[in-house]
Amino acid sequence: MGTTETAARPRSRWETQRTFDELGRPLRDVTFCVVDLETTGGSAAAGSMITEIGAVKVRGGEVLGEFQTLVDPGTEIPAFIAVLTGITNSMVLDAPPIESALPAFLEFAAGCVLVAHNAPFDVGFLQHFAREQGHPWPRFEVLDTAKLARRVITRDDAPNCKLSSLAKVFNASTTPNHRALSDARATVDVLHGLMERLGGLGVHTLEELQTFSSRVSTAQRRKRHLAEGLPHAPGVYLFRDERSRVLYIGTSRDLRTRVRTYFTASETRTRMGEMVGLATSVTGIECATPLEAEVRELRLIAEHKPRYNRRSRFPEKVHFVKLTREAWPRLSLVRRVLDDDADYLGPFSSRKTAEKCLAALHDTFPVRQCSGRMPAVPSGSPCVLAEMGRCLSPCDGTVDSATYAVLVRQLRDTLLRRPDRVVEVINERMQTLADHERFEEAGVHRDRLATFVRAAARTQRLSALTRCPEVVAARREDSGHWAVHVVRFGRLAAAGVIPRGADAHQFVRELRASAETVATAPGPIPAASAEETEKVLRWLESPGIRLVDVDGDWVCPVAGAARHLALYDAVNQSRLSLTPFDEQRLPSPVHRPAR
Repeated sequence: MGTTETAARPRSRWETQRTFDELGRPLRDVTFCVVDLETTGGSAAAGSMITEIGAVKVRGGEVLGEFQTLVDPGTEIPAFIAVLTGITNSMVLDAPPIESALPAFLEFAAGCVLVAHNAPFDVGFLQHFAREQGHPWPRFEVLDTAKLARRVITRDDAPNCKLSSLAKVFNASTTPNHRALSDARATVDVLHGLMERLGGLGVHTLEELQTFSSRVSTAQRRKRHLAEGLPHAPGVYLFRDERSRVLYIGTSRDLRTRVRTYFTASETRTRMGEMVGLATSVTGIECATPLEAEVRELRLIAEHKPRYNRRSRFPEKVHFVKLTREAWPRLSLVRRVLDDDADYLGPFSSRKTAEKCLAALHDTFPVRQCSGRMPAVPSGSPCVLAEMGRCLSPCDGTVDSATYAVLVRQLRDTLLRRPDRVVEVINERMQTLADHERFEEAGVHRDRLATFVRAAARTQRLSALTRCPEVVAARREDSGHWAVHVVRFGRLAAAGVIPRGADAHQFVRELRASAETVATAPGPIPAASAEETEKVLRWLESPGIRLVDVDGDWVCPVAGAARHLALYDAVNQSRLSLTPFDEQRLPSPVHRPAR
């Protein structure tokens, strides 16, 4: 086993990389560990072993050190492998086992970005034996020169992206020969050659190198300066055109890093490329916490309705299922929640979804479906639904008000607290239809039931929070600071991070005093959009949350719809994973490019 630290001499090709900007981690400041393995076969999981490890550590074009060791595989090396690599059984007889070689390599590579040609192969072997030995795998960033070359090298340059072909393209000083250290040295030259080419395209940082794609235009990369003034902090960013109109709004835990990706290869969606082409400026709004950023994003999208945002542009375009308050209550679809003491289920993002939920309720509860108000003493004639037994028919006096009121109470209890009756009735109907092999009809009822369960669970969760005048909660973030949020009637009213050494109680008091005043309103989402309240709920329900104060009762019904969600979500995921027979394709051959 040998490790050498060499006096570095700069490579001439690296000189072309001296004009890097400071977005991200400049490539000249990154230490790379280029590694190559020789093995007895193609799969560690199938029993193949490592026979040699070779690695070169480089930074700024200078070689900082080399690592090379043969490894005793503990088994015979197949003859064809010995012919390919030149490594024979006698050569590894006195070599250290992988139990000694791997820790030595991990120590050599510590703190580096791992580089390999066909990295999944080499890194996969290393990870496999690290697991076998019980060593925690360091959180290496990995760069694959084969993958990068396929994005850069054309057929005019080389017939393929094998290491031997690329070594010729970039005039590598070492010829690959299936020995680990030689191949690692050749890969170093290939890495620097790729960097030289990409430097002329504006790729100057590790992040840009990792995500480079030829689909990103040069004009798009030239606009990366728009990210320079943004902070490394959570917040919201707004792309604007030459007339200051908002084109697109997004959020990130790191504004500068995220916006920079729009000018590299992380963002290759056609419409985003079009958006960047129109953008002339990017505005950043720094937020105290990621949750505040997510909420601000929703509110700004609803306000500006940017043309390149597809989601959350029209939070007002929702539907509710309403149980009216009148002499003969009924269910109806409405667009707004009123202060009329009625009960509401929703919101639904589309009328079609709301109609499925309404059908599930009508399948279970035979309340009237006719529109308009009905007098306390009706004198009409029965409709078709009454003749089919799907309505109690209060219009012609078939049912008295007391009996009808009992049915309405059961319906209200189903909406607000306990969905069991709907679940039982529709499950029985599905079973009957399935027994008669009427599977399509059974599927219709299944979808209706799943829609109702999800809607009821959502409404119950939202209502539980929106009934509370104030909830104050805190959580220790990854940075070690405590993030504090004040939520009023389901709306985020204030957010802050307690500075180190500050009086936490005093900070929370001041944050509550400066929080937005929020007035209550009727319905399940009185003070914010459903999306905002759900984001707040996800944060409140995340691990590590500490409730500082709760004004009101933040509770969900024990027998509520949430306990049925797991089943219907699992069924839905199962359906999505199925491929229709007429859409099946033969499996594609798995090809691992030659090394």
